[in-house]
Parts: sequence; structure tokens; C-alpha cells
Amino acid sequence: MDRAPDLNLALIGNCQIAALVDARAAIVWTCLPRLDGDPVFSALLTRAGAHSGRGVFAVELADLQHSRQAYVPNTAVVETVLQGRESAVRVTDFCPRLRMRGRVYRPAMIVRRLEPLSGRPVVSVRLRPTCSYGAGEPRVSLTSHALRFSDEGQGYRVTTDGSLAAVREERPFVLDRPLTFVLGDDEPLRQEPGALARSLLHRTCGYWEDWVRSLALPVDYQEAVIRAAITLKLCSYEDTGAVLAAITTSIPEAPDSGRNWDYRYCWLRDSWFVVHALNRLGATRTMEAYLQFIDNTHARTPVENLQPLYGITGEADVQEHIVTTLEGYRGMGPVRVGNLACRQAQHDVYGAIILAAAQVFFDQRLRSGGASLFRRLERLGERAAACFALPDAGPWELRESTAVHTFSAVMCWAGCDRLAGIAGRVGEHETARRWRARADDMRQRILEQAWNARLGAFAGTFGGESLDATALLLAELRFIPADDARFIATVEAIGRALRHGDLLYRYRQADDFGVPVTTFTVCAFWYANALAAIGRMAEARELFASLLARRNHVGLLSEDIGLDGQQWGNFPQTYSMVGIIISALRLSRSWEDVV
Repeated sequence: MDRAPDLNLALIGNCQIAALVDARAAIVWTCLPRLDGDPVFSALLTRAGAHSGRGVFAVELADLQHSRQAYVPNTAVVETVLQGRESAVRVTDFCPRLRMRGRVYRPAMIVRRLEPLSGRPVVSVRLRPTCSYGAGEPRVSLTSHALRFSDEGQGYRVTTDGSLAAVREERPFVLDRPLTFVLGDDEPLRQEPGALARSLLHRTCGYWEDWVRSLALPVDYQEAVIRAAITLKLCSYEDTGAVLAAITTSIPEAPDSGRNWDYRYCWLRDSWFVVHALNRLGATRTMEAYLQFIDNTHARTPVENLQPLYGITGEADVQEHIVTTLEGYRGMGPVRVGNLACRQAQHDVYGAIILAAAQVFFDQRLRSGGASLFRRLERLGERAAACFALPDAGPWELRESTAVHTFSAVMCWAGCDRLAGIAGRVGEHETARRWRARADDMRQRILEQAWNARLGAFAGTFGGESLDATALLLAELRFIPADDARFIATVEAIGRALRHGDLLYRYRQADDFGVPVTTFTVCAFWYANALAAIGRMAEARELFASLLARRNHVGLLSEDIGLDGQQWGNFPQTYSMVGIIISALRLSRSWEDVV
């Protein structure tokens, strides 16, 4: 039965490429040869999704009645069971990631295994990639064991131990033995596909199980935290250390809203949230790689021209344009490539980089930050101190207005505050006193300008009259103690004004596209954390449990949630997955309480 696309999707990947697999085992989104590349499987951005006829790699069981899907525990390998009236098939999908010769092997490859589980399953395979953002289809040629696809930009092949004719002609066949499909570079495989797939699967599962074993997990909520951590890892591009905000582009924040953005880039703010969450779990290698990305980017960009986001190889020019060859998710265009936010002023980025780097100076497991890194961070601090009270586009990247946003100002303060601590750590005590004085002056000015006595809360902007959910982070950023009456009053005011059941709006005033009609997922986690911080722990845990129930069937979250419970916005959203980790760590019982 045809159905519209939804975000009941599983993510597979290996930090080089990624793919989204729907609940019936159709791959509906994959970019090649890297995470921000051309979507060769692009059916997600069509009205009919997997049933659009193009941009899909689907397996269809003739007598299908229902399906079930789950990850192999503690891995990025997903299994989908297609259950028919008298037969069943298991589809296993993964992108190889394993240790080889002292390095991590992560080819631009998808491995798909089909196995008969019961009966005499009759299946058909639809393999219909697109090119140039849905503008065309690649040229197809056959070898003895593979379908070769090529266009002007790239070439790849799908090698199989099944019938090429059945795949090419989409002819139903009896699945009487396991079959393997390997999508990868346009080169012959050096091993029989089935044997290769079994070896890669075993070693990929082993890699992820070892990685998860290294995490410092909380007592409670472990399944949710593990899935969130793996998802954050998959949203990083290991070649450069960039962290993507999401894997997709142009999933609308709300139906027919025009709020369709390309999130396949590295936002400095979002990356700090990701690094912070993974650091809390002890997974510090993502931070180290990200700092290398920042170092390389910073070397090419004067501090005063630092952008809010960059391409995943550090490129500054990610200009935005609309492609008309894809109709959009559920037909809700436009589909955008690039993001104009790269040209915005967002002053919080200076603090975000300093916060991301600060642990290097205090964690003896890591390579020392050293004087050179500290001097580079100081240049960012100087810029933060100069800009903290100047208008910018703010954390929500407003396109038609600017203001002095409280969050941006506090992030600038946080950068200078942490520089004082870092300076003391490296023995530069006079420098530490200088940064402390500057941070104290900035803090006092923010307190005076952001507090709104009429609201009885910190406003979203200096002298503003509206609330913003980012104020929930003030205690976590150490700007104000959680027991300060002003913070408590702000949390309570936001609860009254922005909360809707277990969900939270980021703000309620009209912006460039009108008043938001969907809630912003991570804000609800911020609210739960703030409730816990002000002593309402039972309420916070109850809220967190309800938010976990909002995840899709494999534990993933998008950017936004509608009041009807549907997920909207780009997927999976790193902000949202970070929210799961930080809340779980705050709300879990201590290991000392149970062991």
C-alpha cells in the first residue's frame, strides 16, 4: 500500500557516508561520496517517498502484511523483518566501519543482506538511483556480477551474488538463500559478496560494541543514551573532524511552512553541544578531531570573519540555492542546497569554540592544549568581549531581523569566563585576573540588560519583552546559580508561556515565517534539566520519560515535533540527540545507589 514519507527511519553510516532506511527496508536517502554529496537515493524528498519510483533502493515482499525494525544492540547495524502471510525475510543494512592495519576502515559503502526466515518468500528489488539532485538518472551498465552507475560527477557499482537480470528488470523471484548487495566504489570486489558481507558485518558489529563499551554510561536510560551517542558519532565526518547538524536537507520544520533548510554542514554552536555531550560520556576523540577542524578553519579565516557554519571540509562558501528537480518531503518544497546562515553574524560562535576546547586543558588523558592553543583562544575571547552586546541573528538564525540576543551575549561571556580558568590552569595568573575582570564586567551588563522586571524573567533579547527557551541554559552555562531567584522565576515563566504538554516552543512571537506551530525538540530536554536544577527532580524525570516515548521506533529524533506527535525538521537532529544524553546524565541515579 502506498504511503507518504515519514520520519520512522533508521540511520546507518560510518562517518564517511550515511543512509536512511524506512520501516519497510527501503533506503530513501543516501549522499555520495560523502555526507553532503549528491543524494543518489533521494526518495525522501518526494511526495510519495519510497513509492515515487525513483531515488530508492527497496526490497518488496509479495505477500507483505507488516514489518518490524530494530538495531542490532549497541551497533549502527539495522535489521528489518518483512513479514508476509506465509513467509518472512530479514534485511540487514550497514556501512562498514572496522579497525584495519592500525586505522579505521570506513569506505563509502553500503552492505545489504537479504535472508529468508520462513516460507517461500517472493521478493523484488527496486534499485533506482538518481543524480544531480533528482534531475536525472545515472547511466547503467552490466558486468558479470554488478550494475555500474555513472554520471558526470561520479561512478559506483552494486555488486551482488543474485540475479542481475531480476534486479535490472525488477522481476519478482523466490528468495531461497541469502543474497548480498554491496554498493561501493566502481571497482571489482576482491572477495565473493556473501563472504565479504559476513566478514564486514562481524567486524563492524565488533567495532561498535567496543566503542559503546568505552562509554561512561549512567545507571538509568542506557539504551537511549547508547543510541543517541552512536547517532552523534554517525553525524561526524571523520576525514576532517566536522560535525553535521543533521544528515538531511529541507525536511520542513512544520507542514507547508517554507522553513526548509540544509543541515548537512558544520555549525560551530551545534558542534559544541555534540562535543560536550560525548565528552560527558568519555568519548573525547570527536572533540579532538573537531578541534583540528576548527584549527584548520581558523587558520584560513580571520577571527572577525568567523562564520556560524562551514562545509564539512572547512569550505566557507556554502551559498544557498533552490533545486527544482526534487519536489520536497511529502511534496512540501522548496528543497535547498547550501545555507545562507553562513553569512550571518552569530556572536555566540566565539564562546562556543572556547567551550569546546576548554576540556583539553584540564583532562590529562588528552594532549595538552599548550600555550599556542591558548593564544588562539584568546583571540576569540577578544572578539567575544567586543561583540557580546552587539546585535546579531541569534541562535535561531533569524533572517530578517537582528537584536542583542541574551543567549549570544551569555555565550560570549562563557568564553571569557573559561579563558580565566584556562589561564590559571596554565600558570598565567595575571592573564587569568584580566580575563576574570572582563568576564565579570560582561556578566553585570548582561544581568542589567536582559532581566525584564515586568516578565519576571530573563528576556530573549536585551530590553526585550518576550521569552526564549535558550534562557533555560543560563545555569548550565554557569552564568547564574540554579538557586538564584531570577533563574527559578525564568524557568517558571518559560513553563507557563512556552510549554505545551511535554513539549516546548523555542519562542512564541512571529518571526520571518510567522508564529511557529511546531515545538522545538531539544527545548523540552532543556526544560527538564532546568526543572531538575531548581529541585523539581520528580517532575523532571516524568517529563524526560514522556520525551523518550516521543522517539521513533528505533530511538531517533528530528528537530521539531508537532502537537499531533509527528516529527518534523531535519533528521536525525544532533541537538535533539544531545538532549537525550545530557538529560539522562542529569536525571539518572548514581552508580553508588545501585552497585
